[in-house]
Amino acid sequence: MDAADKNDGGGGGGGGGVLRPSRICYLAILSTAFWALVFYLHTCMQGGNGVASVLFNPSAFSLPLLSSTIAGGRPPPEQVPASAVAAAQENGSVTAPSADDRCAGRYVYMYDLPPRFNDEIVRDCSKLDPGTDMCPYVVNCGMGKALGDEGGVFSGRGWYDTHQFMLDVIFHGRMKAYECLTDDSSLANAVFVPFYASLDGGRHIISWSGTSTRDALALDLVQWLARRPEWRTMGGRDHFFVAGRTTWDFRRYTDADNEWGTKLLNLPAVQNMTALVLEISPWSRSNFAVPYPTYFHPETAASVLAWQEKVRKAERRWLFSFAGAPRPGFNHTVRAEIIQQCGASSRCRLYSCGGASGGANCSSPGGVMRLFESSNFCLQPRGDSLTRRSTFDTILAGCIPVFFHPGSAYTQYTLHLPKDPKKYSALIMHTDITGRNVSIEETLSKIPPEVVQAMREEVIALIPRVVYADPRSRRVDFKDAFDVAVEGVLDRVAERRRGTVNGREQ
Repeated sequence: MDAADKNDGGGGGGGGGVLRPSRICYLAILSTAFWALVFYLHTCMQGGNGVASVLFNPSAFSLPLLSSTIAGGRPPPEQVPASAVAAAQENGSVTAPSADDRCAGRYVYMYDLPPRFNDEIVRDCSKLDPGTDMCPYVVNCGMGKALGDEGGVFSGRGWYDTHQFMLDVIFHGRMKAYECLTDDSSLANAVFVPFYASLDGGRHIISWSGTSTRDALALDLVQWLARRPEWRTMGGRDHFFVAGRTTWDFRRYTDADNEWGTKLLNLPAVQNMTALVLEISPWSRSNFAVPYPTYFHPETAASVLAWQEKVRKAERRWLFSFAGAPRPGFNHTVRAEIIQQCGASSRCRLYSCGGASGGANCSSPGGVMRLFESSNFCLQPRGDSLTRRSTFDTILAGCIPVFFHPGSAYTQYTLHLPKDPKKYSALIMHTDITGRNVSIEETLSKIPPEVVQAMREEVIALIPRVVYADPRSRRVDFKDAFDVAVEGVLDRVAERRRGTVNGREQ
């Protein structure tokens, strides 16, 4: 399923969510039941360290969470000659034994793919979505058109009308400027495949093309990779790529034309690689979930700090708010209850999107961000699937997210968000809202002001690691969502490489 609502707050750029066929709905129900069981087990365990610890027991793939502090500037380092790497490779390592090499263990080799796998897809932007002109969203390296200050909502440069499914293009642009990018594949610690999986899949699944058409380019890519010497080194287990949609768009299990999505992530060769997706499956740990793109793409740490100070000083007149559209025919869901409770409260601002009776334009960056900047808590029920882009727009605005299911963030973005969810968010289980008539206003009102302040500071501190810096900038001097994701991949590949050397399968 798509991860954000077509007309929901933060959906961005015309959205892209569509109703799914019944089998996908069935999978969504199974997924929700699975996560509910996980959360139940968590609450029954003593001494647990959070929901993620219940689902993901420590293993060789467990990665340390990374600091959200802003790093200093980093001039490009000199690359170690390939000849100096040969001896290290004999011991199963591709890192040269040089104490002065700041890129040791961090080198990435990027394929120069034939343009049919990326650039030609973008050039054919008018065919990416039959219901939306996507061409305005592919400009500026996938950031979309530049925005003004939107009546004082935004400040300074770096704001763009970014579509939620443009991460493939943005990430590729950031990789081109990666300080440890190497053109010597023998030096590489990981290999990046700049395939625009999201754009390729999206243009076919939205129009319900036949399965052979949907899968054609992915199968072509697998054949192309298999002929490369870099692939044969580890069978693709050191390769990674971005598929900037939710995992459900790439997990079709049959070749029936009435089934949703492509089978990209179910291809055996692709399962050897690490995919960076917007939402992972609870049944697969082979990929990482990364943040949805937001509207903010700063060039420098100074721009981030200025924005953080602005949202820190923002006047927050609403205790809580919700931006989203009602779902006709779903009157007993948590979303319906949220809309009802918010509409009945004088302390909640309801930004109702679209619908048959009209409503606010939740594809308007200024309107949505103005709402979030004026709220203490921002409600984040599931979108078309468990996650929403709106979650990251909320964090960007310094608004404390309120989740109704642990699978909406806590078990998803383990690289980018703190291990302790209570530091930056609130959780009200959806079953408490729909089955026990729990009051959202009363629950949030009970949180002491000093705790709210501490949570907001934690949210504001997260901003640099959940935004993607301007791909065109050569002055990026802070650790953004791209950097965090790449470090996570490098850690995983290093574990796999050590496992290969020591004779164990990772």
